[in-house]
Amino acid sequence: MGLQGSADAVVVGAGFAGLAAARELDRLGYDVVVLEGRDRVGGRSSTATIAGVPVDLGGTFIGPTQDAVEELAAELGCATVPTFSGGKNLIRWRGRVRSYRSTIPRLSIIELLDVSRIQWRFERACRRVAVEAPWTAPHAHALDSLSLDGWLKSVHASAGTRDLMAIMSRVTWGCEPDAVSMLHAVRYVRAAGGLDRMLDVEGGAQQSRFPGGTQQIAIRMAEALGSRVVLDAAVRSIERHSDGTLTVTSDRGAVRAKAVVVAIPPEHRQAIEFSPELPAEYGKLAQHWPQGNLSKAYAAYDKPFWRAKGLSGEALSDEGPVFITFDVSPSDSAGPGILLGFVDARSFDALPAAQRRERALSGFAGLFGDAALSPIDYLDHCWGAEDFAPGGPTAAVPPGSWTTYGPWLRKPIDGIYWAGTETADAWTGFLDGAVRSGRRAADEVHRALAGD
Repeated sequence: MGLQGSADAVVVGAGFAGLAAARELDRLGYDVVVLEGRDRVGGRSSTATIAGVPVDLGGTFIGPTQDAVEELAAELGCATVPTFSGGKNLIRWRGRVRSYRSTIPRLSIIELLDVSRIQWRFERACRRVAVEAPWTAPHAHALDSLSLDGWLKSVHASAGTRDLMAIMSRVTWGCEPDAVSMLHAVRYVRAAGGLDRMLDVEGGAQQSRFPGGTQQIAIRMAEALGSRVVLDAAVRSIERHSDGTLTVTSDRGAVRAKAVVVAIPPEHRQAIEFSPELPAEYGKLAQHWPQGNLSKAYAAYDKPFWRAKGLSGEALSDEGPVFITFDVSPSDSAGPGILLGFVDARSFDALPAAQRRERALSGFAGLFGDAALSPIDYLDHCWGAEDFAPGGPTAAVPPGSWTTYGPWLRKPIDGIYWAGTETADAWTGFLDGAVRSGRRAADEVHRALAGD
């Protein structure tokens, strides 16, 4: 049955940002419709099962100061558990596996001194950038003219430091350091509260996870909104009328509204036809705010065998395709044991399923031993290979984009408002940032419709 009618507001996208916006607008008394192109809610949060245990194919962890998503989850009855971190961490580095216990792996004294030097300089650059308007920062153009890799070279970072920063870049933005703007990198890290807060497990962004998966949060938000959430409704066009209303046309029909919240990644805004055309800067921003590419692999075992060796399940590797791992087993002692590996999409996504499995398990075994070659179950997901709205975990913003197009990232125009984790000023790129962005967009709509 086709969708026809009117509403106070239409939200495009049923990820955390869109559902948070719709939930807030509904709370304020507005009639809202959410149009989602996929056959599910959650956006870049999607929960599957391995060996009967829920695991997250997308957003997984939360940590201190991520108050928006934490409070939302608690309100919806979605419990968290600490991410397992007992024991020693591992790093495969220059062909050798070593153990360590701190955030920074055990390297040579020269390498450690260089890592500390570069971290200090990076954090100093962070402090000089205003998260809300990074293009206004001192030396903003100088920072935005460089990639992260270009900056590392300019400060004479060692090869070891650059390789460690490459691991950070892959897991954070789904890209290599030469593809992301230094201004974006420091703005993003400052929005997370610093490098340690962003990268740590205990006290950091990976401190806790949801044993039932993160998608349950989106599902419960959608359930409360009921039939106002419409799936398989990819939005094709948004038309602005002279009376100030807008018509949003989707694969399931059209809705006329007083306001529209577009809660999708900036790159995917290009899939929507705006009539009349938006000012050119909006389209150029979408073209210059590309999604990164990151994949995940999970392996399940009878029990978490690495714990018997005193290992935490956390590991780093300078060899692909698995470059960082976590223990997401459901229990401290009994099985199954489940390893999560973040995987370099460049050498992984194009492979047939059997070869992806072989490569991922080989990566696990290179860190944790041959026992990792014989799982009881295996699962992977390649976000860049999705048919609809591909890519993730967040935008990999290239040099030049923030200073040229940044002011247009979330600037409302003619009843159109922008949400999505990329538009957040706190925890950009994370589930928490998505929730915050949705609430901020809902507030903008409310102030406009209420005449404030």
